[in-house]
Amino acid sequence: MASLKKGDPVIVIAGASRGKTGRIIDLNHKKSQAVVEGVNMKFKHVRRSQEMPQGGRTQREYPVDISNLAYHDAESGRGVRLGSSVVDGQKVRVMRPSGKQIED
Repeated sequence: MASLKKGDPVIVIAGASRGKTGRIIDLNHKKSQAVVEGVNMKFKHVRRSQEMPQGGRTQREYPVDISNLAYHDAESGRGVRLGSSVVDGQKVRVMRPSGKQIED
């Protein structure tokens, strides 16, 4: 089964951030989680340090379960499933409903 990769555009299909889109920043296949830019933003309370002398609250992205994400097709504006196909002896990822190839 073809899976999501770092840098892929995704849309959130379930949860509090449903409908938001962004690119995958970090991916953890062992935990089945992905960090997506601009999605699942939470406040982190930071203690004063030399790097951050004033301390305070910073907003950052937290991981989302991969099952709540779908590859975002820019043309249709919807989330699509991914599959794999062999083209010229190379295994490539394709969008399931349309069969269009994804450039990696």
